[in-house]
Amino acid sequence: MRILQGRSTQFRTRLAGYWDDLYRVAYSWCHDPQLASDLAQETSLKAMRNAHSLKQDGAMKSWLFSIMHNCWCDMCRRRREFSELQEHHLVYEEDGEDDVYRRQITQKVHAAIEKLKPEQREIVSLVDLAAFSYQEVANILDIPLGTVMSRLSRARTQLREHLQEFQQSKTTRCNYVRRVK
Repeated sequence: MRILQGRSTQFRTRLAGYWDDLYRVAYSWCHDPQLASDLAQETSLKAMRNAHSLKQDGAMKSWLFSIMHNCWCDMCRRRREFSELQEHHLVYEEDGEDDVYRRQITQKVHAAIEKLKPEQREIVSLVDLAAFSYQEVANILDIPLGTVMSRLSRARTQLREHLQEFQQSKTTRCNYVRRVK
């Protein structure tokens, strides 16, 4: 397939197919729906403008996430918000104890991920959400493979520690009361 300056229908179709993945990973990086949408949109626009630079069709997903990483770094540089990312709140309908417990777990996981350094959060989301291989992540972020592995290991250790704190506080705080009929 020959891609001509991003105007190819096939290119646009393939790009649209990656929108959900781009948004999901962008959201995991910034925790702001509007900013994640802007980031995915800017990535798409840059991809359209630079479609001619895509050398291998099979590498499109990695290429897109590499563009998004660069856009994210640019946004952070412009906004100077590496450490001041806005907190978000999830909205759920309450249907009982299971939903409350699931909501608590989800909030704790999001909070634990937010506590990670931005570079660790990027790697966790690329490996665990976008299912890239370590080598693909190294190529996307333009860092050595060993750095990917060490950041991922440290990030997972920190996540485990944060989530163990939640587990310990849950078991010591209270147990759910069961209704007997």
